[in-house]
Amino acid sequence: MEPVSRTVAIVAVEQGQVLDVTGPYEVFDHVRRVTDERGLAPATRYRVEVVAARPGPLAMSCGLRLHADRGYGELHTAPDTLLVAGGQGVKPRGNPPELLQLLGQLAPRVRRLGAICTGAFALAEAGLLDGRRATTHWASCGDLAEHYPGVRVDPEPIFVQDGNLYTSAGVTAGIDLALALVEQDCGYRVALQVARDLVLFLKRPGSQSQFSAQLRTQAATVEPLRDLQAWMADHLSEDLSVPILARRVAMSPRNFARLFRREVGVTPARYVERERIEAARRQLGESHRGMDRVAEACGFGTPETMRRAFLRTVRITPGQYRVRFRAAGRMRREGR
Repeated sequence: MEPVSRTVAIVAVEQGQVLDVTGPYEVFDHVRRVTDERGLAPATRYRVEVVAARPGPLAMSCGLRLHADRGYGELHTAPDTLLVAGGQGVKPRGNPPELLQLLGQLAPRVRRLGAICTGAFALAEAGLLDGRRATTHWASCGDLAEHYPGVRVDPEPIFVQDGNLYTSAGVTAGIDLALALVEQDCGYRVALQVARDLVLFLKRPGSQSQFSAQLRTQAATVEPLRDLQAWMADHLSEDLSVPILARRVAMSPRNFARLFRREVGVTPARYVERERIEAARRQLGESHRGMDRVAEACGFGTPETMRRAFLRTVRITPGQYRVRFRAAGRMRREGR
């Protein structure tokens, strides 16, 4: 069966964030290379283009210049997927009228409409997010909620789907969103292969928090503790008690606990629990392992210990988390 050909148009603006454009662009474009080199047969082939107010060079916020393939007026045929990239050039209120006009004309005609990072402000100003759930970069969620009170802003996830409308958190989250769209069109195996080829650490689900356990706290400035944080992430199933961790960095338990809290912002026990919960959430969402195996692999020891940690932090049980995660996955695949 011949693959379906779909056009993805990424709208870029002057002083935009270059990775908001090039990250998703690379994901969609890479699908054809997966087909050629891995023998997979994706159901879709993408034609990706950058669209701006006018074709030609476009200055991005980092000083790099991109080349826009087409201007707004040249989009005579609606693309299959339209994504608005963010950056300094997209802001609350006052976005270019021609951009808002383009969105108003194309929104009813595209299969999927989305925004990356602060591109959500353009969709909101065009009235396309009213009554819809959406997200954006964590630093801009407050502004989005303040300037557009009709939008149900969710500051937590890395991307959000509401019907055929998609919004993502900042910068690299656009890559996660693009991978999710590829999975919808081509299946999990193709999306995973793209992620592997692009050397992504993992294929993150949209429900994952914008803040990992490491980002929620802070990186230690003292080198032994900074190295210890990296080591802990790879050894969650081991004994990570204060005496064991202190011995690893050649400190007394009391001095280690005091220094760790000062440097990282939380106690060692709280930090370890957050790391383990994050690892368990990934396993619950992306594997069929039983609760006992997940609890053991992530260092909780028993399902009951993991359950108590989830109730404390996530406010639901691991079982409820898995059910909700899979229900959200089904809705994404069905385009609801």
